[in-house]
Amino acid sequence: MTTMKEQEKIQEQFKARMNEDDLLNCMRCGFCLPTCPTYIESGYKESHSPRGRIALMKAVVDGVIEPDEDFERSLELCLGCRACEPVCPSGVNYGHLLEDARDIINQNKKHSLPVRIVRKTVFQGLFPHPNRMRGTVGLLGFYQRSGIQTIARKIGFLGLLPESLATMEKVLPKVPTMKEMKNRPEYLPAIAEKVHRVAFFSGCLMDTMFLKTNDATMKLLQLAGCEVVIPQNQVCCGALHGHSGEKQTAKDLAKKNIIAFENLNVDYIITNAGGCGAFLIDYDHLLKDDPDWKDRAKDFKEKIKDISEVLVAVDFHQKVKLELPPQVITYQDSCHLRNVMKTASAPRVLLRAIEGAEYNEMKDADRCCGSAGIYNIVESEMSMVMLDYKMVQAKSSHATTIVTANPGCLLQMQLGIEREGLSSKMRGVHIVDLLIEAVKQA
Repeated sequence: MTTMKEQEKIQEQFKARMNEDDLLNCMRCGFCLPTCPTYIESGYKESHSPRGRIALMKAVVDGVIEPDEDFERSLELCLGCRACEPVCPSGVNYGHLLEDARDIINQNKKHSLPVRIVRKTVFQGLFPHPNRMRGTVGLLGFYQRSGIQTIARKIGFLGLLPESLATMEKVLPKVPTMKEMKNRPEYLPAIAEKVHRVAFFSGCLMDTMFLKTNDATMKLLQLAGCEVVIPQNQVCCGALHGHSGEKQTAKDLAKKNIIAFENLNVDYIITNAGGCGAFLIDYDHLLKDDPDWKDRAKDFKEKIKDISEVLVAVDFHQKVKLELPPQVITYQDSCHLRNVMKTASAPRVLLRAIEGAEYNEMKDADRCCGSAGIYNIVESEMSMVMLDYKMVQAKSSHATTIVTANPGCLLQMQLGIEREGLSSKMRGVHIVDLLIEAVKQA
């Protein structure tokens, strides 16, 4: 609970830091309402809509209301999916407002000791340090391979966890060994005729827990005629920090990544995770107030491309035969890939090009699945409501394969499949893993 003194500090910072032009640009037209999952699932509660949250932010800036617990709760419940932005006729940068508001609250609110320890451990001690990330994920690998996982399941230890986390444990990918995580390439030549020189943003979780997906991504780029540079001094994109009120650390990470990529003489910087890509492409906003970095951030931003966009641009799906055994495929949009990076058609073009497979579009494929970074952990109840709706649509598509383009979405859909008892009939897969499978089949 925030004290009166903390509320006063928060209100002062809102007045000083919030972008009043964006707050005033909201016309209250309501175009955002049908796109907002929390507005819909809360029973059309105005304070849980983008329009309502902007009105609350403006009221705090104007001193009309206090930034109390109800105000904080409204912001906490937001997924940050940014589905409101593409439909906004005024072009309100809702995502930027939300991140600034959360940062102000976090920096001026005194958290309890356990919360402070957890936040410092995760945000400062773990994600900014690749070696520590590998070590932590390596512990998960040890848990999976040593027999401890089998014992934990047999004795019912997982029953002590919340239901969603216990189910999530079942769908986690098999973690690579420490040797595999450390032995990463720095350069890969084009296999087909060279068309581009690109750099690959490998990420933190993607290059540890989802290492095989990264390998598949790089192989696809090689087959598409790209020589690939993988800078070893790159770090976490900072998305988790930026979305959770740790903006300064996000800025520090952004600067390290800009340094890592800016002198590589590449055409594009490739990503394969919608959440990471969307934050990378926002570095120019993140560093807009820093005269030494804003132009460098803009140059960095202009090279960011999702893997699917590049593959379609070089006609990969026409030059390379893609074929799979008979199956029905549907696609679940990554919110940030679609709403921030504006990439929606490219993944579908690639999936429709796979011979032997039938593509069926899922109803409301663009609605958030409820993953949203760590949202499915900290807001499990609302997240599961969204996942239940998503699984109804997935089943209605008659899909046997649900394809995603972001690791969080992938785990969430796999969680939904497990919860529904459909693991023998349906699978979730990252798009690059499916494409590499289709290449091998061909």
